[in-house]
Amino acid sequence: MAELEFHGYLKQPHTSAGRIPTEKSFRFYIDGMRELREPEKEDKDLLRKGCERAASLEEMLSDTAKALSSITSCAGLMFIPRRESFVIKHISLLPIDASGVIVLIVSRHGQVESKIVRMEGIAKLELERISNYLNSFAGGLTLKGLRARIVDEMQRDKNLYDELLLKALRLGAEALEDSGRAGENDIVVEGKINILEQPEFRDDVERMKKIFSAFEEKSLLVKLLDKSLDESGIRIYLGSESAVEEFEGLGFVTAPYGGREALGTLGVVGPVRMDYSRIIPLVDYASGLLTKVL
Repeated sequence: MAELEFHGYLKQPHTSAGRIPTEKSFRFYIDGMRELREPEKEDKDLLRKGCERAASLEEMLSDTAKALSSITSCAGLMFIPRRESFVIKHISLLPIDASGVIVLIVSRHGQVESKIVRMEGIAKLELERISNYLNSFAGGLTLKGLRARIVDEMQRDKNLYDELLLKALRLGAEALEDSGRAGENDIVVEGKINILEQPEFRDDVERMKKIFSAFEEKSLLVKLLDKSLDESGIRIYLGSESAVEEFEGLGFVTAPYGGREALGTLGVVGPVRMDYSRIIPLVDYASGLLTKVL
């Protein structure tokens, strides 16, 4: 034990304590794992139900995070698709009053972007024609791509367009004014309380505050989870490896979902000593399940 402590595999938290494994020790264990446990049938069923009963993409991702949290007694993470991956399926325009229009932009995965646009002098029949015109080139574009296309159309000789087409372009431009900008990510964290109930955190109020603060500061999680989008397969980060001081003592098991062009990242976060042989296959299964559904 003294030799293991000398080489950094064990540590003594305080004078009267015994020795406990360090991050280096857990990394050695994880890298040398040969056997992973196949997810139980009931665990697979719970993850599948979340995908089957969800009414929208956001609900599906949230339910998957909840299922991972429930199964592992840790926290479930879900990195919601970035706006760059929002590929448009169709656009709908709904009048709300004399000058107000709700613009609904639906993605091929069921996400919905909506915005109320104020524009005088648009009749109901005109809205239908405007919608048809926008849909004639919006399908298959990202939000950023649609913004660029509209800007390009508006910069051309305006005499080529009648008044209706100009209204369509202006309406589309206003609806997309805040869309497609960088850094607009969202993260779902389900079951945070599971982490705080772990013995290494339960009696350490200051540690609990740091963890909660880190979870609330979404940019810290984005910094970590965004790495998984660029590589396929399971990624495991232990405490200081995450490059975020507040995550010390935590372990992250993550995987991208959505195929070759990853839409986002899912994962599980818990104490660094969590059951990796069980959690790694669960995260991998959830990732494959979402990839098939999407």
